[in-house]
Amino acid sequence: MAFLPEFGGFAMTLIAFVVALSIIVAIHEYGHYIVGRWSGIHAEVFSLGFGPVLFSRVDSRGTRWQVAALPFGGYVRFLGDSDAASGKDGDVVRAMTETERRRTMHGAPLWARAATVVAGPAFNFALSIIVFAAIIMVRGQVAEPLTVGEMRPLPDMIFELQEGDEVLAVEGQEVPAFSDAEAMNEFSSAIPQARVLDYTVRRDGEVLQVTGPNLYPPLISQLAPQSAAYDIGLETGDVIVAVNEDEVSAFDQLKTHVEGADGAPIKLKVFRPSTGETLDFVLAPRRVDEPQPGGGFATKWRIGIVGGLAFEPATEVIGPFEAIGDGVLQTYRIMTGSISGLWHMITGAISTCNMTGPIGIAQTSGAMASQGAESFIWFVAALSTAVGLLNLFPVPVLDGGHLVFYAYEAVVGRPPSDFALRVLMAAGLTLVLSVMVFALTNDIFCP
Repeated sequence: MAFLPEFGGFAMTLIAFVVALSIIVAIHEYGHYIVGRWSGIHAEVFSLGFGPVLFSRVDSRGTRWQVAALPFGGYVRFLGDSDAASGKDGDVVRAMTETERRRTMHGAPLWARAATVVAGPAFNFALSIIVFAAIIMVRGQVAEPLTVGEMRPLPDMIFELQEGDEVLAVEGQEVPAFSDAEAMNEFSSAIPQARVLDYTVRRDGEVLQVTGPNLYPPLISQLAPQSAAYDIGLETGDVIVAVNEDEVSAFDQLKTHVEGADGAPIKLKVFRPSTGETLDFVLAPRRVDEPQPGGGFATKWRIGIVGGLAFEPATEVIGPFEAIGDGVLQTYRIMTGSISGLWHMITGAISTCNMTGPIGIAQTSGAMASQGAESFIWFVAALSTAVGLLNLFPVPVLDGGHLVFYAYEAVVGRPPSDFALRVLMAAGLTLVLSVMVFALTNDIFCP
């Protein structure tokens, strides 16, 4: 019977992975399709998945829309293509009239081909921006001044701090604007690491001195997928009350214990609000390469949890234009972080184990789905950015490779020969498959 929970976890992981990938692929390929259609290029097949066709229909424009048995990708095959990678079917194209050739990817004007190719990644980025913006709007932004929303459940303590209190100072330290990250870091560093702190609050127009919990207690607001904490069954909302029998009252104390363990196993005593139990866990911190604000990476010992405030801060509405701006910024950060990470792996500055393959992505999909719809949708948006960026790499068979061919054509005045294209496409496919095998090996053998 023990295999049933494992099977359930495996099923959730597989379903979450297929759903995430199908959404991203559908958006990517629809970008190619719709811009190609607008540009006068005819799509013969729009396929979600590969292999045997499970369902299909032909629309009024003559495009076959189909769902195939292997849901791990998709493609649009345009008129005159020999394969899903838009290789040229030379015999078919040569036999066409000039009017027919204009409706192919190989006879259309350069601008139409380039627009059709770049539309796939562009639609991925647009999906990311829209999803990030929507979530940001739903979440809202932290109200100014910092105001107590719902108190998070903490063990064995009764505090005077209440919902609706405007927090003006903690232990005499004035609370800066929450949006000022640098000032908030300095403020949090100056707060004592005690379990109970003195708060200055405004309540119903009156300034009061009240007691409250440590502003940053050792609680789990998020879990990193494939981390030590996730693997042993810690949950969001859990509060770490002791590490190796030493009581901890602040998240920084927990962080100090984890980093000081230098990878050795540590014992955690954890209060779980959902059941009211106090549980014991043993886990070993893992090395993590973390991006730094000034660029580059630093290797740290981590267990894979993210902390948070002792209460849910009250929020206020954020406008759509500001939310879209934040969505663009988040998408840009993912892109620059991915490029930086890849460069640092190539130069050997960080471990190549940071590159994950399909198994790792599937596990992350399941982990994010288990933490709620918002976490999963955010992950889909982040993965969409990564897929869009990957497709822009200048490798034949990827969109970026086609754009390089078009750039060559624009400069030289003619496309590469069919023979050169076949050779380059074969080399590109070999490179892509090699990277996929390497990433899959990481999934299996990296700790």
